[in-house]
Amino acid sequence: MSELRTTIGAVLKQKAGEVWSTRPDASVYEAIVLMAEKGVGALLVMDNGALVGIISERDYARKVILQERSSKETAVAEIMTSPVISVSLQHTVGDCMRMVTDHRIRHLPVVHGGAVVGMISIGDLVNCVISEQEERIRHLEAYISQ
Repeated sequence: MSELRTTIGAVLKQKAGEVWSTRPDASVYEAIVLMAEKGVGALLVMDNGALVGIISERDYARKVILQERSSKETAVAEIMTSPVISVSLQHTVGDCMRMVTDHRIRHLPVVHGGAVVGMISIGDLVNCVISEQEERIRHLEAYISQ
């Protein structure tokens, strides 16, 4: 089966945008403000260039709001998800779809040579699946109309 074999490297090449991050000692409030400003649902947590965690809107809702904690007094390190599940440029869209489903996560940092080179969201994966299906339909229609 050839579907969902697009590599994450190929997905990243077509994806515009930067990878946004915060520090473990930043307040959750600062992290949420940055997410809102950048229109993203998660931030990588970086400490001296090393990926140490990820913080998402889901973490905020479950670990701050529902526990009645103060977002201005809670450090990112206290609620971030760690260790982080990450992928390489060689992983396929199919691999990543299985990971986000199995681990019930929405964001996957992409690591190459020990450095973060991008971030893939479930939305990126779904868009790739749709594109692959549209391409397959075009090929089938061209084959049928011959």
